Amino acid sequence: MTDLLRHPLWEADSLGSALPDCDYGVSVSLPLWRHVIGYEEGDAEVVSKFRSGYPRFCCPPAISRLFAAAELALAGAGERCLVFPGLIHAQRCVEYLSRAGQTGRAQAWGAESLGVAIFPAESYVTARRFWRFCGEVVSTRQACAVLGESTGAAVPVTVEQGRTASDLIRRRLADLAGQQAEDVFLFPSGMAANFAVHRMLTTLLPGRKTAQLDFPYVDVLKLQEQLGHGAHFLPLLTAAEYEDLRALLAREPLAGLFCEAPSNPLLRCVDLPRLLEIRAEVQSEVPLILDDTISTGVHADACRVADVVTSSLTKSFSGAGDVMAGSVILNRASRHHAAFSAFLKAHADHELWREDAVALELNSRDFVKRAHRMSDNALALAEYLKTHPKVERVWHARWDGGPGYESVRREGGGYGCLFSFVLKDAAKTSAPFYDGLRVCKGPSLGTNFTLVCPYTLLAHYEELPWAESCGVPRHLIRVSAGLEEPEDLIARFAAALG
Repeated sequence: MTDLLRHPLWEADSLGSALPDCDYGVSVSLPLWRHVIGYEEGDAEVVSKFRSGYPRFCCPPAISRLFAAAELALAGAGERCLVFPGLIHAQRCVEYLSRAGQTGRAQAWGAESLGVAIFPAESYVTARRFWRFCGEVVSTRQACAVLGESTGAAVPVTVEQGRTASDLIRRRLADLAGQQAEDVFLFPSGMAANFAVHRMLTTLLPGRKTAQLDFPYVDVLKLQEQLGHGAHFLPLLTAAEYEDLRALLAREPLAGLFCEAPSNPLLRCVDLPRLLEIRAEVQSEVPLILDDTISTGVHADACRVADVVTSSLTKSFSGAGDVMAGSVILNRASRHHAAFSAFLKAHADHELWREDAVALELNSRDFVKRAHRMSDNALALAEYLKTHPKVERVWHARWDGGPGYESVRREGGGYGCLFSFVLKDAAKTSAPFYDGLRVCKGPSLGTNFTLVCPYTLLAHYEELPWAESCGVPRHLIRVSAGLEEPEDLIARFAAALG
């Protein structure tokens, strides 16, 4: 496998390569700006080159083969299939189709008791929307095992070894969070973790909307808007909008408040002390859900303020970029703890696929050390770009996280691996800079190797004016700093800036 720290895949001929370049890479190389546009517009010249893809968006080859096998075994004429970790997840997909006025059925399949959603071919786009927004996906390793293909393991991983690995992961996360291992729940993706929390809130607090505070990662907002009873969205671009939040909490009971510490891609953070003050003043008991994917539990103690903490373990916790997972951590000090714990123990209905659990446990053994190095590199690179004459604006949690982030930042903690920036005369300069940048380029973040993407184009291509109205420029470039030597990273960016 290529050493992406020293030999990144950045040139045009790397289009479609997995990042990392193995069967389980969760990102895909998009080395040129026009490749990003082509991907978003479904250009066959671009998409046909894909040998991988972020699994919730583009099915990796093994998962596509698994879908085809399920269709051969179970589908009738004019029908398609999606395969899920279990029957309950396929049933949720069918329920999602039903809410959209479409039909389908769910069926258990095979020795692994996978769940298959079967539906008319014209419902495929809607079913894939569920797969993306809800994140209850089969992994590439699991697909290979079900198909009888090699998973690359030297010896088969047993169910018991998988459970032991999951237990180690839970304890690792609990120790960082200052909670108990029984308060940590694992999922096949970060979005599946968010989906579980949303189901929990809207079940225990029925009939209520949720609220998204600050501009979030795209699918977290989509999940709230499309499921349950809908969502309020408060970008909180100005201090005056906190009075809007106060009015909302005073007039309407909500199922939950979702926010990030810091946010993706603008690295901001809700003023958490002010939020807690407002919540207390209006005597609201609405739960606060805080996502710490970017900061991680190494740099921030989200349980100082949150009732529930969500995270994508696919990112910095793994680092290798070759396994997907997510977590929910319940705060034992929360007034909601007993009800939330009972719900998740009864309805979380997930285990990590055994080989994924073993891979994630191995990857995360040096998590704390890596998290500090990645945070230091991100800050060094952001400081360099902030003073560069060709750079218009840099977003980094040190400058943009405000009192909200500082209220949860640990003593000696940093700010995470992520920052964003936009160039001067961005419409003309962004593509040449991006094309010439000698680092890996593609979706995802938190990899041990630096990973860059034109985030707004990738996440909001069909709603660019709306994103811009929320303060997210269309030419924004997002950087996830890796473990390279900082001098090397700065030199690569300096060369691309010219």
